[in-house]
Amino acid sequence: MKLEIYADVLCPWCYIGKRRLTAALARQSSDTDIEIVWRAYELAPDEGRTPGPAAAEAMADWWGEQAPARISRIRSLGAAEGLELNLHLARPVNTFDAHRLVKLAADRGRADQMMELLLHAYHTEGCNVADAQVLRRLGGEAGLDTGEVGTVLDGDDYADEVRADRRRAAEHGVTSVPSLVIGGLPPVSGVQPVADLHALLRKARLAHPTP
Repeated sequence: MKLEIYADVLCPWCYIGKRRLTAALARQSSDTDIEIVWRAYELAPDEGRTPGPAAAEAMADWWGEQAPARISRIRSLGAAEGLELNLHLARPVNTFDAHRLVKLAADRGRADQMMELLLHAYHTEGCNVADAQVLRRLGGEAGLDTGEVGTVLDGDDYADEVRADRRRAAEHGVTSVPSLVIGGLPPVSGVQPVADLHALLRKARLAHPTP
């Protein structure tokens, strides 16, 4: 069964959702065969590579007086999953190259590790995930060959795959992240409680029994 995860590095809910999904997957039976595919969904494709205002500042512009409470809730929910979400450090940038790096990592069986490192670098450390030097370092930490990472970043490898994910998201009706497409079914939210995610996976598993 294929589990597609539409996500973007810039989204704190994607980091929370990743933690909850990991916990839900851990509850699956040992014989459950689930293929996890990370799909690119750029939240800010028009952003540049140079960091601007912090995410918390942008949220203040979006939400006005409600911003402090909403930011506090995001941080609290993150903390409940063992995450330190520093919205005052995270500065939105273009994530196209970060998504290309995830595609490379997927081909090397390291996509989950790559996403984890990118999310931590951006949301906890406040790193510029559009900077080639940062991406090379994170690729190495994920177990990728740094020379290969450099070649990808210097060229346009995996660009078509990232753009294809945009089209696929539209075809599946994905309009927000994190969204899960489980076994080809309509997309569902990826930040549901662990028990609910486990139930969704179990239901989809029963509908797609292993041959």
